[in-house]
Parts: sequence; structure tokens; C-alpha cells
Amino acid sequence: MIVAISGLNNNDNPAPGIGVAKSLKNHNLIGLSYDASEPGIYQGIFEKVYLMPYPTLGYEEFEKRIKYIKKKSNIEAIIPTLDAEMPLFIKYQDKINSLGIKTYLPSLKSFEIREKRRLPEFSKLLGVKHPKTVEIFSLDELIKAIKEFNFPVMIKGNYYKAYKVYNLDEAIEYYYKISNEWGFPLLVQEVVSGIEINYVGLGDGKELIGGVGIKKLSTTELGKVWSAISIENKELFNLSKKFVEITQWQGAFEIEAISDGKDIYLIEINPRFPAWVYFATMLGINLPEMMIKLMNNEKVEKKYAYPLEKMYIRYVEETMADFKDFKTLLTKKEL
Repeated sequence: MIVAISGLNNNDNPAPGIGVAKSLKNHNLIGLSYDASEPGIYQGIFEKVYLMPYPTLGYEEFEKRIKYIKKKSNIEAIIPTLDAEMPLFIKYQDKINSLGIKTYLPSLKSFEIREKRRLPEFSKLLGVKHPKTVEIFSLDELIKAIKEFNFPVMIKGNYYKAYKVYNLDEAIEYYYKISNEWGFPLLVQEVVSGIEINYVGLGDGKELIGGVGIKKLSTTELGKVWSAISIENKELFNLSKKFVEITQWQGAFEIEAISDGKDIYLIEINPRFPAWVYFATMLGINLPEMMIKLMNNEKVEKKYAYPLEKMYIRYVEETMADFKDFKTLLTKKEL
């Protein structure tokens, strides 16, 4: 199958695309990129790479480009992996499918119910705790919200970016940084102490088909996993199952939570594969491959069991590419 995959960044803030691609080595892979300097373009994983218009330009520009790519490379399926593009893909998934390109995505209703600003109420429905959170739209509201918390606090965008801040000056700095890039609302959230645990899963619109749980050992500045260990946590597993069943979630997801030894606090639910998804594949649960089979209406066996106490270790690797390839991609928008 010819599968197009987005999210080819592979630096210390990696996108999920490379992990998805490594899980689908048996397929013909096409890379979709928004930046010609993304390292994953030059790792020899993709048969061809195309530059894409930014999602903010809207569906018309996207459709023009994807029709061209369909004609040139005959892509049969797309797996989007970036937060910024998910609203566009989800809203227009029927139109994309009508072009002869398969997707496997949740409904817009399911997508919206797990937005960060809605998690306080949604957590109650799921039966788990959620850190105290205040939604803000202005600097005055930020300062007012800060007074309700003790430092440190988290400053978050509704779709992307989250920073831990230790004083008001830092809070204001990141308020502008996130709002200028992602708009409003922003969220001010209390910091919960405990162990960070995550679950990557795949839903078929009715139930959880498979997944893997991890405990974070070390992270980057933006909270991306640098090292982790595979775990079994019944509360996290049950939370993931309940999330799929309540929302009728179709597609990939990642649940981020914190365990304080007694309770689980739901932090975020990401509507796509995480950057560490290849770890699940190495543990014997190839979620991207399972997704492809579901796209093709093939029977997929549920997979919940995997080896425990296996370490995930992300590391830096160097490669070399021709500068002419970089220039070709910039000028022709394909490589």
C-alpha cells in the first residue's frame, strides 16, 4: 500500500512521523513535510517527499496539493501526525476519502470533547482526577489566574505547547510565546507531583484494539520522552478503554497522565500517535500497521499484552545529505 505520512521532524522535539514510518517499512512510503529542513526527509525512509501548504491556509490549498500528490505518487492512504493539521484532516476527512485516499480518524465531535480546555468536565465523565485549570483569553486573566495558584504552574496552549513557569515574568513570557503562535484560549494549570505515565492506543470507533503503557524516565524541555520503561498500570489501561468507548474514538491517541501513587490525574489526550510509537512496535504491538488493516476493513486481533520493564531510549544520530536535494525540495516542492 502507498501510504503518505506527515510529521518528519526528528530533532530533540521529534514529530511522530518517523516512528510511524519505521513501523510501516513493508509499505511504499511518501513523506509530507511543511519544512524542507526536517531531518526525517533525508534519512532514506521515504520514496518521495512533498512540501505541503500550512494547514492555516485552509482546505482548498490542501486539496490542490493533495490531488497533485495523488496523481504523481498514487497515494492510497494518509496518516497525519501533527496537532496543527488534525482539525483540517478530521473536518474534511470525507472529502479526502472521496479523492481515493483513505484515512482513519475520529469524528469532529470526538476530537473536540478531549480538547485541553474541556478536560476538567470530561475527566469527571471518565472517572479520573484532573489538575485545577483556568482558561484565559487576556493578560489580565493570566495575572488573575496566577494568584489562585502556587508556583510552579503550567502555561498551556489549547492545541499545543506547555511550559512550567516559576514566576510571573516567565508566565507572561510564555503567555505571549504561545498565544502569538497558536492563539487563544490559553490554560493555567496547577502542577501535580508524581510519575508521568502515558498510553498509546488505537480505537476502532467502538473499543480499544491495542496499546502500550510507559513510565517516563527523562524528557526534553518540551516534555518529549527521551527515555522510558514499559509498564502495566490497570488504572491507565482502563482509562484508555473507557475513553475509546465513551467517545467512540476511531484512530490513534495518546493519553498523558500523572500518578501520585494513589490517584491518576489526566493531563492531556493527544489525537494522534506520539513520537515514541515505534517503541510499541518494538514491543510487538504495531499500531500503525493495525491502523492500515482497519482502513482496509481487514480483521485485526486485539493486542494488549507486551513485555514489561523494557527501556525506550532515544538517541542522536548523524547523517549526510546533498545540499542540492535541499534546494530541489525548496524550489520544486518535491524530492
